[in-house]
Amino acid sequence: MYKKPMIRDRQRVTVNLPKHLLHRACSQSGGNITETIVHGLELVEKQGAYEKIMALRGKIHLDVDIDESRGRNRS
Repeated sequence: MYKKPMIRDRQRVTVNLPKHLLHRACSQSGGNITETIVHGLELVEKQGAYEKIMALRGKIHLDVDIDESRGRNRS
């Protein structure tokens, strides 16, 4: 869940949000409004990183012997 960062670099914003959406999101996250919005922004950031990684799918080829890298003996 949301952890308050040690840095003091913050920006105050004013937004108009649908009440029902905000209340449902807060209920789901179990946090207050700030924690819920920060968590949502973190999910958006992670989704962007995931999409970049998935765009590389099939473009990187590794020649790795899984059993050897795990130290397994082939019998």
